[in-house]
Amino acid sequence: MLEPNREWWKELDDDERISIVMEHHQVADIDLPDEYTHALLHVVVENQVGLSEKTPVEAVLLRLIDENLDRHDAVHAIASVLVNHIHELMHGEDAALGNDNYYAELEKLTAEKWSRGDYTDE
Repeated sequence: MLEPNREWWKELDDDERISIVMEHHQVADIDLPDEYTHALLHVVVENQVGLSEKTPVEAVLLRLIDENLDRHDAVHAIASVLVNHIHELMHGEDAALGNDNYYAELEKLTAEKWSRGDYTDE
């Protein structure tokens, strides 16, 4: 999976981005149980990457790639932490921390942890 051109990506709305990601997975013949949600998570992570220094997401993505994950798996690794964070927020856990807990968990994420299926310290 290639990095989307940032200027081009910014010009698209999220529905267009989701459609592009879904098409990419279909062309790559990747079978997914929920294509839309999967694509949505890719878009959220890529949008966060596009914020550059405003969040640690881009730095974490680049670090995971340096640790030998391909970009697609690095996006998945970040999305796994994001999904866990959203779950905690929906259940009232750490809501007062906002994104601080999410960013802290991202900083702890490594390619090795992702490969083991260990995305959080819990």
